[in-house]
Amino acid sequence: MTDRDLPPMNALRAFEAVARLRSVTRAAAELHVTHGAVSRQLRLLDEALGRSLFVRQGRGLALTDVGEQLHEGAGAAFEQLRESWASLRQRSAQAPFVLGCSGSLLARWVIPRLDRLGRDLPELRLHLSAQEPPLMPEPGKLDAVLQLAAPPATSNWQVEVLAPERIGPVVSPRYAGWPRLQDQPASRLLEEPLLHTTSRPQAWPDWMRCMGLPAPPAGTGPGFPHLYHLLEAAIAGLGVAIAPAPLVSEDLASGRLLAPWGFRATTAAWLLATPSRLPDPRASALAAWLRDELAGG
Repeated sequence: MTDRDLPPMNALRAFEAVARLRSVTRAAAELHVTHGAVSRQLRLLDEALGRSLFVRQGRGLALTDVGEQLHEGAGAAFEQLRESWASLRQRSAQAPFVLGCSGSLLARWVIPRLDRLGRDLPELRLHLSAQEPPLMPEPGKLDAVLQLAAPPATSNWQVEVLAPERIGPVVSPRYAGWPRLQDQPASRLLEEPLLHTTSRPQAWPDWMRCMGLPAPPAGTGPGFPHLYHLLEAAIAGLGVAIAPAPLVSEDLASGRLLAPWGFRATTAAWLLATPSRLPDPRASALAAWLRDELAGG
């Protein structure tokens, strides 16, 4: 070890805990490791220095002169780290939590629930940012993203799977073709103009496949750039749309839309993704709230 090197950090952490607590057993409990693991780390330091840091004193331990010198420096350094970490966590808790999601998800699902979210999580200073796919949490810009997607196969994100995605056809009772669709099987939809989003052209084929039906012909109905526009068109009676169940729950409850053929699970899910960094307890609290909200419909 050269003069510019630091001791192994795990060993130094074990030493600081033992020196402060005067006990290997108590240090092991604080560090959530075994007694033997702490003893091994102390031996590493003894061997690196060529001198002992502790001596036995009755049933406990006492620092040698060398140990006292190391403890003076290490103890001050770890205490400064603890204070800095506590300050950072406090600032983090007070800073806004910036959540990104698509404009459609924001308008159709998040905004209608903001009042309830504020009551349930009063400590969360939530700021919303409308983003278009592909969404990615960026340190310094977004603290998390809420999206409907397949879980990403990347180590750059911490991903909470909140609920499976379920999609299905919805139609307005104002739609001119509703009388000929009422009480008819799902296969009858193949004869109707099917509204879709250009960002997700596979939604109709996926649902039809789940129902054991052939994929509808391409271009059977108008396409819209965003899900929000698609659902507004369906409410206006322009045709049959397909959408995730939670995004139309209020429309179904009010009777603006009907879902007579039901919803089916897809390979996608509701996800809350955060950057891979130190865990933010606010993200965990938000994930739990979102999971409960989705479970409740």
